Amino acid sequence: MCHHLTPVSLPYLIIQSSFRPAWWLKNGHAQTLWPSLFRPRPDIPLTRERLELADGDFLDLDWGRENSGPLVLILHGLEGNDQSHYTRTLLKHLSEQGLHPLLMYFRGCSGEANRLPYAYHSGETGDLAYVIQHLMRRYPHKQIYAVGFSLGGNVLLKWLGETGRNNPLAAAAAVSVPFVLENAADKLNRGISRLYQHYLMGKLHQSLKRKIALFDLPVDIQSAMQSKTIRAYDDLVTAPLHHFRNADDYYRQSSSRRYLHSIAKPTLIIHAEDDPFMTKAAIPVSSELSKEVILELSTHGGHVGFITGRQAFKPVYWLEQRLSDYFLSFEAQPTQHRSLP
Repeated sequence: MCHHLTPVSLPYLIIQSSFRPAWWLKNGHAQTLWPSLFRPRPDIPLTRERLELADGDFLDLDWGRENSGPLVLILHGLEGNDQSHYTRTLLKHLSEQGLHPLLMYFRGCSGEANRLPYAYHSGETGDLAYVIQHLMRRYPHKQIYAVGFSLGGNVLLKWLGETGRNNPLAAAAAVSVPFVLENAADKLNRGISRLYQHYLMGKLHQSLKRKIALFDLPVDIQSAMQSKTIRAYDDLVTAPLHHFRNADDYYRQSSSRRYLHSIAKPTLIIHAEDDPFMTKAAIPVSSELSKEVILELSTHGGHVGFITGRQAFKPVYWLEQRLSDYFLSFEAQPTQHRSLP
């Protein structure tokens, strides 16, 4: 399936997506909630690999079926894992397309607590760089692609901007990225979007409980466990654990939007204007994008939704086909020189 992308009354480098929502999932909330609640997670074989880090911690990778095609590294969202609705399904789909996919878990997200008080956040790119170096050493003749979802997309875009021309990826994609973290934190504390915040806060509090049992953390534990908003949690936990002055400092330094102009490798960003995790004001304008970045924008799609289909309650998951089409489009191109970031 090929999705032709034609600019329609939008600025250069921002193109209108071919995606059209299922008529029975027309708004952003329906698009966001349907796959989380109703999409089956396929039972596929995954091979776990553990990477030991110099700081004494570890990173876990889950490998899909090995193929001769290029590697595709998948980065999950906030507190995501292999049961997130887009991870196993994408691993399965990419394998079926002849690509060689794997999922990188951020620290503490693989089912086992990490060994250090700090873990991961929206702007921490060192672990991603380490994994890419590992893949290059293990598969020196394979091209490497990467795709990040939500928080993972923010991490990926920030790293691409930080490394510029020295980035070793052949291409990248990012989906439903919170380009401006402050905007996302504020949006999640308004209206129906507070439902998503409540869900995420529950997962963050669970993660914090595990940390408290292992470490004497430099945070106000009682206030942190009582926090009701993402911003409050970031102020009380994320910022002090990762050496930011406060949540505002964390948001300012970690938001990917200011790095987009420095990206020097082909990068596709897929985003919906009705994403309930942020407002339209967070969406970059064309002047902020490098010539290597294409922002594919749709009116509908929600947050990591993008479900189409003509028959009622028979969803077609457009997103994974779009991503595999994008990565496979580079197959006919010669392998570019790669360098370690």
